[in-house]
Amino acid sequence: MTDITLQHNRIASSVLELIGNTPIVDISQLSPNPKVGLYIKLEGQNPGGSVKDRVALSMIQDAEAKGQIKPGSVLIEPSSGNTGIGMALICRVKGYKLKVVMPTNVSKERRDLLKIWGAEIIESPAAEGSNGAVKMARKIAADHPEWVFLYQYANQANPKAHFETTGPEILRDLPNITHFVAGLGTSGTLLGVGSYLKQEKPDVQIWAVEPPAGEMVDGLRNLDDGYIPPIFLDNNGPLLLDRKTVVGPRDSIIWTKKLAEVGIFAGISTGAALAGAIKCANLIDTGTILIVSPDAGWKYLSSEIWTLDIDEAVLRAQSTIYF
Repeated sequence: MTDITLQHNRIASSVLELIGNTPIVDISQLSPNPKVGLYIKLEGQNPGGSVKDRVALSMIQDAEAKGQIKPGSVLIEPSSGNTGIGMALICRVKGYKLKVVMPTNVSKERRDLLKIWGAEIIESPAAEGSNGAVKMARKIAADHPEWVFLYQYANQANPKAHFETTGPEILRDLPNITHFVAGLGTSGTLLGVGSYLKQEKPDVQIWAVEPPAGEMVDGLRNLDDGYIPPIFLDNNGPLLLDRKTVVGPRDSIIWTKKLAEVGIFAGISTGAALAGAIKCANLIDTGTILIVSPDAGWKYLSSEIWTLDIDEAVLRAQSTIYF
């Protein structure tokens, strides 16, 4: 019989205490360069299943401290999924009401999770994507000043969450990091982690992954498509980034499936980040690359990307928003 050593684990007083301190896994066997280490931080281990739990908690706590949110408050937020889910979980625990504006083509898993946590879904046109959801939410918030509009795209508590938690965790667990690669969405992860790493270890390179202009990769945006998150400009995003690399839907899905070969079940945006990291590994002589996996694969099951032919998988993923 195998000996099992039981370790004492503290008991959390609330599920919200479990947000953060996610594990890092060595996936260097996927690196195309034997002199480049490859690591992944599994944000899908958060209670709400994604990196956005950090942002949701940070924004809500910040608003509470400022007196903007009080018992019985109604919040409204545009989201294609993960931020809304994180906020819905926290609002359910804290007793707030949440309305989420999202495109009609968001996946069933995300809708179901929002309903489980008690959020109301307000639909925006699928053809307008996440930009359309932002536009609609801003109009509704203007029409209802009594509601609380935290607006993740312009809220400094978004990158602050990563500057204060994700960044320090990364440097603590992977002190020899040389390159940080992450998808460009709201830009909060890149800005917060990137600023912290540059402050503590200036030589670290910060690489952003974005989709081709006009194409959709779940959770990512191309800044040339007409909307630049205000926090990106307010936090000197263009100066912080050392490089941007373009990754399309096909490569995102290919690398998502390759992750499953090493036992990591991750979402499509993770595959995009990994594809960007592979490009990085091919361009440098030596180094240690870390990518953030924004979420796990559970919310992508209906995409069937793990079992479909690659061409079918790409078509399926492009027609539905899974992030």
